[in-house]
Amino acid sequence: MKILLPPSETKHPGGSGAPLDLASLALPALTSQREAVVEALVALAADPVHSQRVLKLSDRQAGEIEHNRMLRTAPTMPAADRYTGVLFDALDAPGLDRAARRWLGEHVLIHSAPFGPVGALDRIPAYRLAAGSSLPGLAPLRRHWADATSLALQDSGFLLDLRSEAYVALGPVPDSVSSAYVRVVTPTGRALNHFNKKAKGELVRMLATTRPRVRSLPSLLAWSDTTGVALRSSQERGVLELVVPA
Repeated sequence: MKILLPPSETKHPGGSGAPLDLASLALPALTSQREAVVEALVALAADPVHSQRVLKLSDRQAGEIEHNRMLRTAPTMPAADRYTGVLFDALDAPGLDRAARRWLGEHVLIHSAPFGPVGALDRIPAYRLAAGSSLPGLAPLRRHWADATSLALQDSGFLLDLRSEAYVALGPVPDSVSSAYVRVVTPTGRALNHFNKKAKGELVRMLATTRPRVRSLPSLLAWSDTTGVALRSSQERGVLELVVPA
């Protein structure tokens, strides 16, 4: 099983790892797409005023342009440790033991805008780029990433998709791949926004700590029955509901 997570707009700064090595990231077939985005983002960062306008940054956020300027030389850290925010706080990857972190590295992909899906333990620098951005000299990210990412995901086995719709658009799961898209709902089926990210982070943490061998949707549902995680099939094809209290 592979799990697809969205990234977070907020990130921890710094790091102690060597500079970005695009060839070392998961799904190496995407290296050329990654190189093109990094090149465009670094070039854009040379003009802070233009960067702020293109990336739609407030004056308070303008300092993050420096992260883009330093993409090739800045220190790195594992992607699961880099991102902050509700989902990643609930996952708490830095607080997991060695076996659980190893499981994350083997099973979790975090779908970033500049690098595409990267392994949870792949080392990346801080950056600023959202899924809906359009960089000068490059096609809109949706067109740049979608086909190549879908192709790269073809051999991933069963895929559990926890991404937001904006990141699904950057790499739809191919129809040929067994997958389930997770939607967080109340017991009555009402979709939830406030608890959405927290519930997804807690789900991945539970998977990492129990480390089940999941190869299909039925085996995932069997695991949920033994752990008390409230997963259920939806009437909507390809959708799995994660039920949390209202």
